[in-house]
Amino acid sequence: MIKKESVNPEQVKETFVSIYKENITREGADKLLDYLLSKNSDFFTAPASQRFHGSYAGGLCAHSVNVFHCLEAYLARERVRDIYGIVYDRESAAITGLLHDICKINCYKPGTRNVKDERGVWQQVPTYEYDDKLPYGHGEKSVYIITGFMRLSRDEAFAIRYHMGFSGIEDKRNIGDAFEMFPLAFALNVADMEATYFLEGKL
Repeated sequence: MIKKESVNPEQVKETFVSIYKENITREGADKLLDYLLSKNSDFFTAPASQRFHGSYAGGLCAHSVNVFHCLEAYLARERVRDIYGIVYDRESAAITGLLHDICKINCYKPGTRNVKDERGVWQQVPTYEYDDKLPYGHGEKSVYIITGFMRLSRDEAFAIRYHMGFSGIEDKRNIGDAFEMFPLAFALNVADMEATYFLEGKL
């Protein structure tokens, strides 16, 4: 698991690429990885958010690797497999865990904001500004980008689409229905929340 204080962007990038190549082998996967690695994508240097989890260079990639590991651990639970009957292969875990947030590519640019220091004096501190040139939503935008390169199973597509769970802005009935019909969506939401609030939060 990757925590902010131990992030080495190049090592995180190598980890991501290694997991990707080892597990994602369907047609078009190589072209998607080429895009992520190209100068047209800032996936490996972008933050995961403006001011919260992963708000540092390389945070998006680190978050994606963390979500993959959390998802793998959730799917490996005996209760999940044997009682709930939730079974997905490693390729589906890698696709959904590593790629759920590629909607954030090329959306953040460095900026500054004013905050008061401990003496009450205003100071400029670095931050990120959000500027989405392809405003197609969140989970649905990730699905849109991925399917431009390779096919997703229905479970994978719904998992990525609804990975924000009930913290998203869509119809709550749709989220509940998606979780019931496509358990990978629930599992990815759990993994995303675990990575966000425990691995990358203030815990």
